[in-house]
Amino acid sequence: VAACRDTGYDWFEQLLQNLLKSEEDASYKPVKKACTQLVDNLVEHILKYEESLSDSDNKGVNSGRLVACITTLFLFSKIRPQLMVKHAMTMQPYLTTKCSTQNDFMVICNVAKILELVVPLMEHPSETFLATIEEDLMKLIIKYGMTVVQHCVSCLGAVVNKVTQNYKFVWACFNRYYGALSKLKSQHQEDPNNTILTANKPALLRSLFTVGALCRHFDFDQEDFKGNSKVNIKDKVLELLMYFTKHSDEEVQTKAIIGLGFAFIQHPSLMFEQEVKTLYNSILSDKNCSVNLKIQVLKNLQTYLQEEDTRMQQADRDWKKVAKQEDLKEMGDISSGMSSSIMQLYLKQVLEAFFHTQSSVRHFALNVIALTLNQGLIHPVQCVPYLIAMGTDPEPSMRNKADQQLVEIDKKYAGFIHV
Repeated sequence: VAACRDTGYDWFEQLLQNLLKSEEDASYKPVKKACTQLVDNLVEHILKYEESLSDSDNKGVNSGRLVACITTLFLFSKIRPQLMVKHAMTMQPYLTTKCSTQNDFMVICNVAKILELVVPLMEHPSETFLATIEEDLMKLIIKYGMTVVQHCVSCLGAVVNKVTQNYKFVWACFNRYYGALSKLKSQHQEDPNNTILTANKPALLRSLFTVGALCRHFDFDQEDFKGNSKVNIKDKVLELLMYFTKHSDEEVQTKAIIGLGFAFIQHPSLMFEQEVKTLYNSILSDKNCSVNLKIQVLKNLQTYLQEEDTRMQQADRDWKKVAKQEDLKEMGDISSGMSSSIMQLYLKQVLEAFFHTQSSVRHFALNVIALTLNQGLIHPVQCVPYLIAMGTDPEPSMRNKADQQLVEIDKKYAGFIHV
């Protein structure tokens, strides 16, 4: 795992998945036993490593090893979270790691990802343990940057939505950042050149990102959050974030678009709003528009499609457990019908981005189209000419990926491309 830090862990996940799947119906499960031993020993190794650090003066030594251990535990948790249930309480204190290096941040993010998968599976966890996790996560959300905020909000989503139902705690956090955004919007409306706004730019960027991240994992229009209030929170958030997409500072615009992307994962129907369609399509089609904004819109679409794919796979797994009490095809079609309609709105502009001069824009556009095709959301006839054109791209990786998509299409629709 340490050696593959830069190339990715897909192979390892696939290996674990295949090995464990192969013995699912067997009475003797050697792989499961081996995984349990590996996980238990890795946790023990981490604890011994911590002890050796407390005896040593060189606190920063070999922390790459610690990151690799915790990352490995996360990969096991991703495939079989039950393996880590008994170790959840051992992992929690790592959320209070003092962050000074990149490795420290990786420890926190991986521990948050482990707890997100494992805490909902614990039987009768102590209230103190759960309250400590919630408070640790909230401190991290308030203090650190985007990556930490993202993983900690995601973990908080799992803990609160599935276990503690401590909605007041999250509602207070949401209101803190939502209130800050409303105030900054009012100040900007009164005087866009107000020097206070320049001084408050870091707070504005953090608020845009955090409000979006919270909206991704919590539906604040539920009565659990807003009580009897008739205010439509998702529309209010949309209005606020849309306001800042028109800001003169590109960094502010980008964070507002990131926030919108998060909110659209919880409420995809917002992508049908006219102002959103106009925003996305104008950014993608305007040749003078900033490359960063184009990439961010494409990333938003990519994340939405990835999340939908994960959701569909989970629904499929859940359904198989429940046996055939529902019509699965119908259940899946409702969700994929929404995704398909959304992609039709932006398809033309995404395909046109195949010809952008910047390879990073072409890269994300191709990712979006690959996801769209793999999920069967559009008919390939709409994309084939563009994929063929991509075959002359100066970047070899792009040419290969376009060719791969054409081969897949040809397999699915036998002889379609030759025709």
